Amino acid sequence: MSSFLIAGPLIVFLIFVAPLWLFLHYRSKKNASTGLSQEDLQRLESLSEKAENMQKRVDTLERILDAESPSWRRRYD
Repeated sequence: MSSFLIAGPLIVFLIFVAPLWLFLHYRSKKNASTGLSQEDLQRLESLSEKAENMQKRVDTLERILDAESPSWRRRYD
C-alpha cells in the first residue's frame, strides 16, 4: 500500500513534469545563448552614439568653464 503512495506521484512526475521541465529549461538556454536581437543591437548602438555625443558636450562645457572661470573645479570637487 505504501509503495502505491510513492509510485503514483513519481510516475506522474516522470511522465508529465520532468519532460516539460527539461523542454522549458533547454529552450530558455537556447534563447539566452543567441545573444542580442537585431532590435536590441540597434538600440544599443543608438544609445552608445548618444553617450558619445553627450561626452563631447560635457568636454566642451568644461573647456568653456575652464576659460571663463578657472576656479570652478575646486568648488565642485
